[in-house]
Amino acid sequence: MRVQLFIPCFIDQLFPETAFNVVQLLEIAGCEVVYNIQQTCCGQPAFNAGFQEDAAIVCNKFLHDFSGEDYIVTPSASCAGFIKNYANTLVHSSASNTVEKTISSRMFELSDFLVNVLKFTQFNVIFSAKATYHDSCAALRECKIKAEPRTLLSNVKGLELIEMNDVETCCGFGGTFAVKFEAISTAMASQKVHNAMAVGAEYIISTDVSCLMHIKAYAEKENLPIKCLHLADVLVKGL
Repeated sequence: MRVQLFIPCFIDQLFPETAFNVVQLLEIAGCEVVYNIQQTCCGQPAFNAGFQEDAAIVCNKFLHDFSGEDYIVTPSASCAGFIKNYANTLVHSSASNTVEKTISSRMFELSDFLVNVLKFTQFNVIFSAKATYHDSCAALRECKIKAEPRTLLSNVKGLELIEMNDVETCCGFGGTFAVKFEAISTAMASQKVHNAMAVGAEYIISTDVSCLMHIKAYAEKENLPIKCLHLADVLVKGL
């Protein structure tokens, strides 16, 4: 199966190894991975900041860059959720040209695609650690993802996955929210980290690098002994 790979801004600029790990996972699962080097942002940052006209321009480019019939896979529930729920309406309401009508049905977050489309849940990996999983707001509320990453992680040999308290509570990042409301954002990150540590987790795993970046920054600033990993990094780590 041929799939188009969309790599979000955060991963492209700060965590490129995660992008390569996603390619490896998709190829193991039997996919031909195509990467359009013309791709840029999906438009979500501008949209969330209230700049809808600017977001529409960027989003329109995304729709053209990913035109066609192939599935589009991304290691970000946040970006997937934006494209699935807002792209068509945003571009249609702008002065942009043709809207790609099928974009929402072709856009998938990585775990959603592996589990629900490919039916591929076993990578035969070993990662001996104790971890907890963070449900990002976008994964839960925009992509309706909860069981999928847990299914994949349950098949990682040696990994003990423990649920923490308030697992569905926001980590406090929220894009510009973390900048505009720093104190609240930091308190939310603190709650997330301490809830993870309370169950003895060594790692916090998620589908969203933006959440993990925020959580990791708090943990490192406070010198707390917990690490963050994207789901793709875990699945490749034990290969």
